[in-house]
Amino acid sequence: MAKKLKRALGLPLVTLYGLGNILGAGIYVLVGKVAGEAGSGTLLSFLLAMTIAGLTAFSYMELAGRYPASASVSVYLHKAFGKRWLSVGIGFAMIIAGITSASALAKGFAGYLSQIIVLPEALAAIALLIVIGFIAAKGIGESATTAALFTLVEIAGLALIIFVGRNSLVNFSPSQALQIDPLFGFSGIVGGAFLAFYAFIGFEDMVNVAEETKKPQRTMPLAILISLLLSTGLYLLVAYVATSVIAPDDLARSSAPLALVFSRATGQSAIFITLIGISAAINGVIVQIIMGSRILYGLANQGWIDKRYARVNQKTQTPVVATAVIVGCMIAGAILLPLVSLAKLTSLVVLSIFCLVNLSLIKIKRHNTTHNGIITVPRVVPILGASSTLLLVLYELRTFLMQ
Repeated sequence: MAKKLKRALGLPLVTLYGLGNILGAGIYVLVGKVAGEAGSGTLLSFLLAMTIAGLTAFSYMELAGRYPASASVSVYLHKAFGKRWLSVGIGFAMIIAGITSASALAKGFAGYLSQIIVLPEALAAIALLIVIGFIAAKGIGESATTAALFTLVEIAGLALIIFVGRNSLVNFSPSQALQIDPLFGFSGIVGGAFLAFYAFIGFEDMVNVAEETKKPQRTMPLAILISLLLSTGLYLLVAYVATSVIAPDDLARSSAPLALVFSRATGQSAIFITLIGISAAINGVIVQIIMGSRILYGLANQGWIDKRYARVNQKTQTPVVATAVIVGCMIAGAILLPLVSLAKLTSLVVLSIFCLVNLSLIKIKRHNTTHNGIITVPRVVPILGASSTLLLVLYELRTFLMQ
């Protein structure tokens, strides 16, 4: 009998695990890049991205309750369509998204680190991925606890940015904050939303630790909901403060945007925010390594790919082979691709996955009406989720082809 993964995660750890991935995946690294796309319409871009991600998050809540398993999305698609090739393909698509996301975060880590010590970007990124890979291989409890601690640090950093920019919040004007920048137009809002969407991904990674979660049918949906609500509130406040304190074009040019916001707002050194930005990137990498390795493990455990990836270390109770393969691919991504390209590729893959997840729930709800006490959502939610994600993918592909 194959050794099973250890159930060590309760609601607080799962919530902080997901929240840390959502926060680390974007606001510290990409808020400046979104401002470069949307200008003063940055808040609108975040609102649009939040709406699209939120619809799919609700679909994930129901599916996670119905089918709490590693390789989650592959399992959802298999339950809906019964096509092994589709399940395996989407599993590898999620792995690719995790690899590109972690590679982008490793570069974000290097950007913040450069504010303290000058090192070649590739060297700093590779060193981070190797160290975090060892932590992830050591055990899920250690990995999730480390991620939870970093998450608390990230929240404190965002709260500090909001505090130092509180004067801009006092003078908040909805009509001004929610207008389209004439220099960038509506296409800038959508382009910014495509990048900002990267900042909201993370809840879909939470479901891949379902087999290591206590009472997953209840814990997982609640953790998704709480982490999404908290991250949304923090994002909107920080995005508004950042673009109020710093001109969008200046923000776009910074490799450590929130450190720049702190310095400009206070006139003091931003070393503390720089350290938190480093922590945020580290946290995101931890979660992506766990996610990618668990999907590989899940696919192998279902018998869909080579069984070697399902090997669980007797001592650590973690999929060490799968973890090593994922870290190696992340290192290659960090070396070969620039930050914005990695973020856009991640968003494109994840949006496509979200569309399929929503379609899966539509079909599952049509043929399986039993609830068994799980949290359910109205059918209109996955319908809107599938439509909005598909439209954003098509818009971005159109923009790419016209360049």
